[in-house]
Parts: sequence; C-alpha cells; structure tokens
Amino acid sequence: MPATVSGRIKSVPGERRDRQVHTGASATSGMDIARSLRAEASRANERRLLVLAGDPDRTRERAAAALDAAAVPSAETTVVGPKPFLACEHHEQSRAEELLGRTRTAVILDAHEELRPDAVGRTVGAVDGGGLYVLLAPPLETWPEERDGFDASLAVPPFDVGDVSGHFRRRFVETLRAHRGIAIVDADTGTVEQDGLTDPPPSRPVSSPTAPTDAWFRSETYAQCLTDDQRDAVQAFESLRDDGAAVVVEADRGRGKSSAAGLAAGNLAIGGRDVLVTAPQYRSAAEVFARAGHLLETLGVEFARDRASNPQQLDVAGAGCVRYAPPDEAASLPDGPDVVIVDEAAALPVRRLEQFLDAPAVAFTTTVHGYEGAGRGFSVRFRDRLAESDHAVADVTMTTPIRYGDADPVEVWAFRALLLDARPPVDQLITDATPETVEYRRLSAADLLADEHLLREVFGLLVLAHYRTEPSDLARLLDAPNLAVRALTHEGHVVAVALLAQEGGLSADTRATMYEGRRVRGNMLPDVLSTQLRDEAAGIPVGQRVLRIATHAAVRSRGLGSELLSEIRTEFAEQVDWLGVSYGATPELVRFWADNGYNTVHLATSRNATSGEYSVVMLNPCSDDGVALAARHGEWFQDRIAAVLSDPLDDCDPDVVRAVLRATDGERPVSLSEWEWRLVAGVPGGASVLDTNPKPFRQLTRQHLSDPADATALSPREERLLVRKVLQAHPWSAVAEELAFVSKRECMRTLGGIVERLTRLYGDPWVQEELDRHQ
Repeated sequence: MPATVSGRIKSVPGERRDRQVHTGASATSGMDIARSLRAEASRANERRLLVLAGDPDRTRERAAAALDAAAVPSAETTVVGPKPFLACEHHEQSRAEELLGRTRTAVILDAHEELRPDAVGRTVGAVDGGGLYVLLAPPLETWPEERDGFDASLAVPPFDVGDVSGHFRRRFVETLRAHRGIAIVDADTGTVEQDGLTDPPPSRPVSSPTAPTDAWFRSETYAQCLTDDQRDAVQAFESLRDDGAAVVVEADRGRGKSSAAGLAAGNLAIGGRDVLVTAPQYRSAAEVFARAGHLLETLGVEFARDRASNPQQLDVAGAGCVRYAPPDEAASLPDGPDVVIVDEAAALPVRRLEQFLDAPAVAFTTTVHGYEGAGRGFSVRFRDRLAESDHAVADVTMTTPIRYGDADPVEVWAFRALLLDARPPVDQLITDATPETVEYRRLSAADLLADEHLLREVFGLLVLAHYRTEPSDLARLLDAPNLAVRALTHEGHVVAVALLAQEGGLSADTRATMYEGRRVRGNMLPDVLSTQLRDEAAGIPVGQRVLRIATHAAVRSRGLGSELLSEIRTEFAEQVDWLGVSYGATPELVRFWADNGYNTVHLATSRNATSGEYSVVMLNPCSDDGVALAARHGEWFQDRIAAVLSDPLDDCDPDVVRAVLRATDGERPVSLSEWEWRLVAGVPGGASVLDTNPKPFRQLTRQHLSDPADATALSPREERLLVRKVLQAHPWSAVAEELAFVSKRECMRTLGGIVERLTRLYGDPWVQEELDRHQ
C-alpha cells in the first residue's frame, strides 16, 4: 500500500493547522469565500489560494462564479488546463511557461486531467498581490489514488501506469490542508473545509526608494525602481560601464531582478554600449527587453525595435543596442559585445557560464528558489570559477517581493509543496564526514515521506547535481516506479546521494519499436545503443543508470562519491547486467567515472545546445550479458572514433578526447599493413608526410591514447597535438597557435618526434629498422 503522509507534515511558522469546516453550507458560501479571500488579499497586498474539489464540470462552474463574485476581470484572468471554459486567456499545462515574467489577477489551474508540478511552479508566481490562485481538482480524499496524464508519463517500459504511486499528490494535498491562506471548498456539496482567511494587518504603504546621489544612470531610471533592493541592483549594474566588471544578482522570483537588468541595459545602450542578453529561452529574458524599451520611451530616446512584439533587439539611434542570442550562440560573443547579461543563469551549466567570462563586462541574474530549482547550484558550483577570474565582482541579493507582500502565504505554500527552497544540510553538521563514518542507505519513497528533513536534504543535493532541476523531478523521485534513491549519511544527514533509473529488460516488440527509430521513454541507454548504434539486442540486458549523483560541497574530494558508487555496485551486482551513465563530458568527470569502473562506449556527435558539451555514455558491466554488451560497444567505439573526430567531433576539447579514449576497455592492438608501417616510419626523418594517408597515424594515436604501452611516453601537450592534428585534422597553423608553438615548423618537428616514439613503442623490430634508415 502507498505510504501515507497524514500527520507527518510538521507545523512551521506561517502554517494553519486549524481547519474551519462549515457543513450544510449553501451553494453560495464558496462564492462568499472567494469574495472574502480577494478582499483580504487586496487589503494585505498578498495572494490567496482557493481549492475547488469535486466533479470537473461543477468545479469549473464554481470557478466562474467565484471570480465573478470576487470581481476579477476576465482580461486579467488565465485558465491553465485542458478546456477554455472561461472567456479569458487559456493555455494547456504544457504551455504554462507562457506566464513566466507576467502578472495576472487570477490564475486557474485545472488539474482534473493531470497535475504537472512544473505547471504549478510556473503559474503560481504570475498571480499579483491582491489576486487569487484557483486550483480545480478531484475530491481531495481520493485524488492521490487516481492516475492522470502526468502519472502516465512516469510509467516507462517495462512498467505501466498501475505501478506509479500517488505519494507526490498525497503530500501535495497535505500541504494544502496545512498552510494558511488556502480555502478548500467541496464543489459538489458546497461544504467549506477551510475558509483560508488569516485576518492579516493591512499592508503598509510602500515608499519609493531614494535615488543614489552618485548615480551614473539617468535619474528617471531610479524613479522606476519599486524597492530599495531593486535600486541597489540597478546601481550595481553601473559598474558594467568598465571592462573587467562582473555583477551577480540573486533573488527569489517576483523580486524584480530582470526588470533591474532591463533598466541597466537601456542605460548602457544610451551610453553607446553593445549589450548582449542571453537566457535559456527568449521568453526568460523578455522582461529585460520590456523594461529597457519602456525606459527608452520614458526618456524620449529615439530607438528602433526589430519587431513589433517580442523584440529581440533594440537599437538606440547614434549609440548602442540591446540584443538577444540563445546561449549556444551567445557563448561565442558574436560581434564583440561590450556587456553580456545572462538572465536566469542558474538554468545554465557551469561550463557554459564560464564561456561568458571572456566578455569585457558581464552580469548574471539568477533565481535562488525558483521553478528551475537550480539557484543553489549556481552559487556553489560557479561562484568559485567567477572568483578565480580577472573580473571585479559586485554581489547583490534581492529579498523584498514586488508583486505581493513579504508575508504572502501562497509563496510559503508553494515553496513547501514543491520544495523550491530545499537545501542540503548545513556545513557544520557534516564537516567530519569521511568514507569510514558514513552509512549507506536505500531510501524508499515511504522513507522520504516519513521524514521531511531527509526529503529536503536529498532533494536539495539532487538540485546541485544538475543545472536544471524542476518540481516534476520531485514527483518522479516520489512516484516513478523505475527510480531508486541511494545515499550516504553522516550522523543522520545526507552527504552524498544518487538517483538511479532501471533501464532495459524490454520486450521484443518494444525493442523492435526502438530499433525502428521510435522513442521509448525512460530507457535512454538502450535507446542510444539500439537506435543510433543499430544494436537491437541492447534492450535485453537490465541495467541501472545513474541519473544524478552529488556530494555535499563541504566534503568533496574525500572519496564519498566513489564510496557511494562502490556501495551501489555491491548492492546491484547480482541484480542487473550493467550500471551506466550519460553526461556532458568534461575531462574531470570522465576521469571520475573511469576511476570507478565505467568505460566509454559512445560519444555524441552533436553538442547539447544548452550545456555546450558532448555527451558520453559509459558502462560498468555486472554480468556476462553486461560484459558482452560493453565489449561489443567498446570495440565499435574504437573502430569509429577516429573517423568521427575528423568530422562532427573536430571541435571537441582535446582533453575530453584524451579522457574518453583512456576510459575505453579492451585491447585493440595496432594492425597496419607493411606499406602503412613504412609510411609511418618515414615521417620522423622527413621521407614521407602524414597527409599521404592519415589512417595509420590515427590508428597509432588511438592505440596509444586508449591503451598505452607506456603512459609516460608523451606529455599532455604532445597528446593534445596528436588529437588536434592527427585525429581532428586541424590546419598546422591553427594547431601551432592553439598549443603555443613558436612556429608551424616547430609544431611539425614535434609531431615527427612523437611519431618516432610511438613507432618504437608499437612497431615490430623490422619497423624500427626501417625507422633507423631515415634518421
């Protein structure tokens, strides 16, 4: 039976535990509550949540009546759900991101056909102070046991929807009942379970912040700031006038950080700067352009938009501009911008963020606790890189909400329900953790639900493991039948955590479907090996893929990640055929996985548009079937890698190539014909040239980098030279410049010496005699 969380949601400040149940209420009582909720929300500049539970049609009728009673105009209302049952804006839950950066008086989330946690996170922040967030749901007592469209997405083969649990919705319902500011009405009977009224004090008048006396930006800029926090952020952006400046603005949603960036961008453009704005999608940065454009209009500055709506470029007459580019394009700093503003920076991986440090001046704005849930990852993983750069960094933290009061109960509820503020344990609690002091734990969903602190620590660490963790990941963690959580704890606190996904063990029909090119959800490694690499049998063995693994920042480099992988291997060695992983390859990560027994079987031939990295697939076999799978794919990888490195992978980082090849398993000795050996032996003395036939040189390079006879024979720089020139076929001049050779001639002589050493290492005695003839 699914574990229950009834009674396990502990009270926290700001929660409402006393339920106000009104039995026998008239059909209009729910409408009275909507009117009262709106009046109270307006008085306090807060928001309120109205839950209408029951029959779908009845809840929709009650929602319409409630908004009428609360005097919410249809022009200020959005329905998010399957049906446009009101004459207002409408989006499917899958399009909930359309509300990001926007403000509405009421948002109705219709959850009868599905409840997407991401849709909750993306829509709740759009409701303005004095507004209502309305949730339409099945009867709350039975809702956790029902299976909807989102649940179906968690039922990955070989599981079906009946294997999906209802833990997330059970916890979700408990938070609705536990928190203040939330009214719950039975739409079928009119019964009011709780009225959601909190009797808050009236909101205090908000005074406009005082403009700084030493400002460089126009005074009208600061007149548009709504809080002291926003004024301070805008003033920090003034430093971007100078090369070598960097600004970091961190805030929860609704604090006005994107507006501050837009005000700054407009001023910088007036001052002649070329401002490049980037974000995961343009819509994430739309507020930057809206605020910049509004400021330019207020100042009476002549400027041109490149389009009437959703402008992606603002050109200021006789001065600078504000323009947008997606992260993969922006990372190359096209057309040499003076300033780069990275909005929602936490949604981008560290490797991508590092590329923006080459800009003359750069700013990063990021959500600390948002629907993307990655702000803490930005803080922990990127700030060290920023501190090591040559930039003078100005930090700003914005805490005062702009859209609603700072005691808003709906924000408190959303953070709790979706764990938007989940954090790992504080450093002091785990600072003494070592592989010898930790306990390996197999954490079920029931374990996590029974201990809210444990759940928050686990999810908080998982947020750090990936550059974009969303509320849906919490639901997967609690409900998906193919996922498992394993952790190391120190005195009860989580210091390392791994999220595993069962893959493989697929039926013949499913494997055939996959082989024919159709996607099979939740089986990423079998999919890649079957579809891209044409191995239909790859879906037969059963494996556990490590989706994410994270070690607490305070105890990294102590072997805890390796200890966790070792324990996982011990547990699953008799249960599965393989352990696997796929991730954006960096030299450090590849070496980490290789040191833990994982071997390369595939390197993607296109970069991830967001991360900018090539993904690598690695396997750690556990059974004879797993060994056979890994062996054949390792062999195929070595057969094809030289060819793809000279074409689609010709820009792959040479250190990534070195690490990926070193992580291959199995011996693939050089097999050259007599003529090919003579060609190779003639290069060091200048009798022959590499370009006559690169193939034997590539085989020799592949052999040494994957299975060296002497790992110390070449320096890292010499191995990079082999990768760039021999495997990736870069021009001599480009290779010489990149690797800091004095001249192209010196670069060529160095390669000749490398070929001589490799020929003596791997050639037969007669080949070495041939080599000596040309000395």
